[in-house]
Amino acid sequence: MDRRSNRRSFVKNAGLAAAAVGGSATIAAPAIAQSAPELKWRLTSGFPKALDTIYGGAERFAKAVSEMTDGKFQIQVFASGEIVPTPGVVDAVQNNTVEMAHTASYYYFGKEPTFAFGAAVPFCLNSRGQNAWFYYGGGNELMNEFYAKFKMIGFPGGNTGAQMGGWWRKEIKTVADMKGVKFRVGGFGGAVLAKLGVVPQNIPGGDIYPALEKGTIDAAEWVGPYDDQKLGFDKVAKYYYYPGFWEGGATLHVFCNLDKWNELPKAYQAVIKTAAAYANVDMQAQYDALNPKALRELVGRGVQLRAFSNEILSACYDAAQETCKEMGEKSADFKKVFESVKAFRNEEYLWFQVADGTYDNFMFAQQRAGKLNQ
Repeated sequence: MDRRSNRRSFVKNAGLAAAAVGGSATIAAPAIAQSAPELKWRLTSGFPKALDTIYGGAERFAKAVSEMTDGKFQIQVFASGEIVPTPGVVDAVQNNTVEMAHTASYYYFGKEPTFAFGAAVPFCLNSRGQNAWFYYGGGNELMNEFYAKFKMIGFPGGNTGAQMGGWWRKEIKTVADMKGVKFRVGGFGGAVLAKLGVVPQNIPGGDIYPALEKGTIDAAEWVGPYDDQKLGFDKVAKYYYYPGFWEGGATLHVFCNLDKWNELPKAYQAVIKTAAAYANVDMQAQYDALNPKALRELVGRGVQLRAFSNEILSACYDAAQETCKEMGEKSADFKKVFESVKAFRNEEYLWFQVADGTYDNFMFAQQRAGKLNQ
């Protein structure tokens, strides 16, 4: 076989890279299928089926794994509560009740605060910064060193982008307005807001609407316009705040039981990593495509869009730094990871304000002036 024929054969059989771009590649039989075992694993999601964005990320991940292994590696996805509820996901993976999970690691902040860094910590990195830190800033290595203590390994498998600041029954103009408000917000964000007098309520996604409707809570946050519209929050609260500073770029993870991971052929490990990377990019793209229309529709139905005041954001920033310091004093793992994130954050925002920041600010002005449709 000449060199050109050899090269054509290699390109024909190299399906892995294509999956990261389009998610629909199929590995040619000589590459994997002939020597690959047939596996059927179960994956529990931390989200309900109604959310085609976040829950759908797990389905797209599983589909990519199947296609890249010619159907030999099948992963069945279960919604939250079908096998275990969201709070039990880490225990289920750790104990091998299920081989895999797709969830936000900050849900398990109560087990150990370091879990928050796998998803989002208030006033830390945006989605691009998260990806840069995970893939090239040592983030994956640091977090997997931590996850190993819970017999898991994880890979970024989705991102929502910067989230909204939630639905409030009344206007929130000052820090004093926040005191005593019962606010559905999870994990680290709740710990920060509690310093300002907010009463955090950790309620699963499917239970938020009835709690807000009945007045059990005064405000609630979930993700952003597309998901929030599907959940109907605009029917029970009219003030929609931004930004959700506790989630500047919330990462979802694909988790795998560490023993099961170590048993996998190297080719299957590569497939999981590639499919997770595809799901990571795909989710952010989906949200960015769906949120603009949803936001317009919500505002068209009378929703009052409001920005948190600088007073509130500054007070929350100071509270977040104080909370991180306290957590670092209690947890060596937290302190170690936070030092890495802090250094990376400083460099990222130095860079982002130069090219991207200048370009975006100019384009924002053109959009406000109505020039982008000319």
